[in-house]
Amino acid sequence: MEGMVAPRGKPSAQRLEQAGHAFADLAGRAILPYFRRRISVNNKLGQAGFDPVTAADRAAERSMRKAIAATFPEHGIVGEEYPEPPASSPYTWVLDPIDGTRAFITGNPLWGTLIGLLENGQPILGFMDQPYTRERFWGGGGKASLRDATGKVRKLKTRPCARLSEAALGTTHPDLFAARTDAAAFARLTKAVRLTRYGGDCYGYCLVAAGFMDLVVEVGLKPHDIAALIPIIEGAGGLVTTWEGGPATGGGRIIAAGDRRVHAEAMAVLRGG
Repeated sequence: MEGMVAPRGKPSAQRLEQAGHAFADLAGRAILPYFRRRISVNNKLGQAGFDPVTAADRAAERSMRKAIAATFPEHGIVGEEYPEPPASSPYTWVLDPIDGTRAFITGNPLWGTLIGLLENGQPILGFMDQPYTRERFWGGGGKASLRDATGKVRKLKTRPCARLSEAALGTTHPDLFAARTDAAAFARLTKAVRLTRYGGDCYGYCLVAAGFMDLVVEVGLKPHDIAALIPIIEGAGGLVTTWEGGPATGGGRIIAAGDRRVHAEAMAVLRGG
């Protein structure tokens, strides 16, 4: 990438953050010409279901991969559309060019580009960029920020929520909970919270970081769905784990919460307590 030369040795946190912003800029420029236009949609699952992908997804991931390879040639890259084994470097970039492709193809702006960075398998930096609304959320090093459409940057902080009865819960779609046990667990949770909202994909997680929602609970996530969001929520003061309380980096059944108290209560309800 022009103006970006691969550094020697361990890159600084500032250098990595600057690079992440640059990669997000590239992805946004690749995606926006396709949004709210008539484009073809391919189904990666064929007759087995519906998992859409578009030229926008592929163009954005290609542009980020090219830039990462030029900037940090020793770093690993794992993406949704062009997966490959991570490199031997301690650093691996985890890419989801359009998280929320269903929203994208229906003209809904609640999608985003996810860029996560792992060091020795641990998420240390994450970006969620929404180029249409011109919002960018990012986190790392124990802090998280939002740049809004005016260019103003503010620090993010989750809001206190001591009890499920006061909580706002989000998930992308109830059909995620296809397994009977998962559906029953989620039904218990929806009865315990103040309100439940559907839709949003990665955007819902960022609303937890921004202090507007309290919980996101989902199942069946892949690493590229969640790796970038962990540093954002945790940098804002929240917590992201599996339903069992383990690390969320590998995906699976996920709880993201703004307050540890409501996280613990939600985990107990999901377990049947």
